Amino acid sequence: MPTITTNDGTRIFYKDWGSGRPVVFSHGWPLNADAWDEQMRLVAENGYRAIAHDRRGHGRSDQPWRGNDMATYANDLAQLIEQLDLRDVVLVGHSTGGGEVVRYLGRHGTARVARAVLLGAVPPVMLQGPGNPEGTPLEVFDGIRAGVDGNRSQFYWDLSESFYGFNRPGADLSGAEGLRRAFWLWGMQVGARGAYECVRQFSETDFTEDLKRIDVPVLIAHGDDDQIVPIAAAALKTARLIPDNVLKVYPGAPHGLYGEFRAAFEADLLDFLKA
Repeated sequence: MPTITTNDGTRIFYKDWGSGRPVVFSHGWPLNADAWDEQMRLVAENGYRAIAHDRRGHGRSDQPWRGNDMATYANDLAQLIEQLDLRDVVLVGHSTGGGEVVRYLGRHGTARVARAVLLGAVPPVMLQGPGNPEGTPLEVFDGIRAGVDGNRSQFYWDLSESFYGFNRPGADLSGAEGLRRAFWLWGMQVGARGAYECVRQFSETDFTEDLKRIDVPVLIAHGDDDQIVPIAAAALKTARLIPDNVLKVYPGAPHGLYGEFRAAFEADLLDFLKA
C-alpha cells in the first residue's frame, strides 16, 4: 500500500489516481479515504490527479497513541503534500476533513494551494458557547464519546441514519442499507483512541483565525438540513470570514453525499475546478 511516513514515524496511507492538477481530499469522521472514491474517480476521469489519505488513526493508516489532534492532522496533510511534491493543489475537505484543510491553510499557508472546497465542514467552531449560540451543546458530543466508548458498532450503525438524512420523512431509501453498511465498515476501521479523541478536535477546535488567513478562492458547500454539522454555526459563519468565497446551499440536503445532493455537489465541484 502507498504510504508516507510523518516526522513522528506514523505511516499515512493514501491513494493516488489519474494525472494532472492535484486535487487532495480529506475525509470526515469516522470515515476514511474510501468515502471519496466516487468523487476521486470523477475528477481523475476529467483530467485531474486525485489523492486521498486516511487520517492517522483511521482506515489503513497507523493508529498512534499520540498526535490525535487537529494541528497534527494538518501537519500530516502538509507532509503528504510536500513528500509528493504537489503544487497548485485544490484541497477538498468534508466535515472534520474541512477542519483539517482550514487548519492546514492557517498553519502552512497557500504557497502550494490554488483553491479549496469545504463541504459540510466543521469550522468556525461547532461547540455551543456564549459567542456561538447557534452551536451544538456539549452534551451532544459527550453522547458521541459515550457511543464510541460503549457499543461503537451499534453507535456507528445508528449514526449513519441521520448522517445521510435517511431518518427524514420522504427520504430516498433506495440505497440506504448499502450506504449505511459502508459507513459502519469505515467507522469500525478507526482505532478506539483515535476515534474518541477526534470528537473533541472536530467539536471544540476554533478555526476562526485560520479562516481569516485564507487568501485563495474557496467553495463553501453545505446542505441546509445537515443534522451533524448544522449550517447556521458552520457554512453561514465561515462565508463571512473568508474574503474570496462562493457559498452553495443545497436545500433539504443532509451531511453525507447521497442522491441528488451528491450529483449537485459533483457538478459544482467540477465547475469550481475548471474556473
